[in-house]
Amino acid sequence: MEFLPLFHNLRGRWVLVVGGGDIALRKARLLSEAGARLRIVAPEIDPQLQDLVDRMGGETRVQGYGSEQLEGVDLAIAATDDRTLNARISADAQARHLPVNVVDAPELCSVIFPAIVDRSPLVIAVSSGGHAPVLARLTRARIETLFPHAWGRLAELAQRFRSQVKGAFPSINQRRVFWEDVFQGDIAERVFAGQDQEAERLLIEQLQQQQGRRYRGEVYLVGAGPGDPDLLTFRALRLMQQADVVLHDRLVPDAIIDLCRRDADRIYVGKARADHAVPQEQINQLLVRLAKEGKRVLRLKGGDPFIFGRGGEEIQELAAHGIPFQVVPGITAANGCSAYAGIPLTHRDHAQSVRFVTGHLKDGSTNLPWQELVAPGQTVVFYMGLVGLPEICRQLILHGRDPGTPMALIQQGTTSNQKVITGTLASMPELVQQTEIKPPTLLIVGEVVSLRDKLQWFDTEH
Repeated sequence: MEFLPLFHNLRGRWVLVVGGGDIALRKARLLSEAGARLRIVAPEIDPQLQDLVDRMGGETRVQGYGSEQLEGVDLAIAATDDRTLNARISADAQARHLPVNVVDAPELCSVIFPAIVDRSPLVIAVSSGGHAPVLARLTRARIETLFPHAWGRLAELAQRFRSQVKGAFPSINQRRVFWEDVFQGDIAERVFAGQDQEAERLLIEQLQQQQGRRYRGEVYLVGAGPGDPDLLTFRALRLMQQADVVLHDRLVPDAIIDLCRRDADRIYVGKARADHAVPQEQINQLLVRLAKEGKRVLRLKGGDPFIFGRGGEEIQELAAHGIPFQVVPGITAANGCSAYAGIPLTHRDHAQSVRFVTGHLKDGSTNLPWQELVAPGQTVVFYMGLVGLPEICRQLILHGRDPGTPMALIQQGTTSNQKVITGTLASMPELVQQTEIKPPTLLIVGEVVSLRDKLQWFDTEH
């Protein structure tokens, strides 16, 4: 993040705008809408700009710029076509620790103007850090279509009842749940339909009904998928934005965790081979405790929580304590990684079935039903098989699988760090030894791997 988005209260405060042309006029109009008092400095001032200043109670100085003009202002805007002068204004302002914006020169700015969607008191700002203003504008246009002007009236309704809701619900979590019900239910729909009085009546009624109510906690068991944030489900994203607490695994990338509510508490409970940050039993107990405190708890797991994710163990504990929960499936690593590697798991000519197997059993061994895994016309996918890879290859060959059977290892599949190594059962152990591998990894064994050369489409290595 190059710029931290903040909203600046300029009502009644002086802002210096150096420049008197079209660019200065556009900035001045925006600043006036925010209630700022304008000080315009330029050798020549556009009549429209002069008229705006006269109407809004600012001042104009028909002269060149001098650093003394920064005295008493809260923000400085350089809106001239003289780059040297703009750089000077920027340096003078920053020397005084004043925020400064230089039009079309992000490198000289300490603050920038975003593209704005105004649904006051709801305001949405979009910025590219000054590097792609057209993209920011197009993004704003898309957002404009998503939020009708009635959103502003909905925000005004919330503003009028904010203190009453705060008095009715002492807990911030309770207030948050109440407002979410308001904004996503019938009350909001009444506002959108232009029935503001009815919306207000319903809000008062709901407030009276729910005052003093103790909200029950809940757990959301959510599959985060194999790594690419675009593979999350709509339901997953919605619950990620609702949760008060997030418990996340090692395999969940930061890009996905960052999609959770910004103010949610985050607790790392990741597990690696022989290195559990928090034992599973403690995770189960933590879920129960947090939910009993009335919190909405997001248990975020890589892949799918019901496929080698121990999700079943967690909800067993929740069910035993009467804790309500939801389960949101995620794209499991076998599906995501194989698709992004260009390896179909089934194919009429090569594999009529697929089998998912963990390469790391509870007791640390790889004691698997090997005879079943060498059946013809079958693709076998090994989760957590990197450490046991030499033994996996040896056992498959020992139990009758052709040493020349194609095999693939996929590292960090679906992400920009994806790497795919292909070989055979006989060659793969040596190939992996020669390559630096970063987990998580997935192993695919079967004739379908031979299709990768023709079907690969997500190539991060070129």
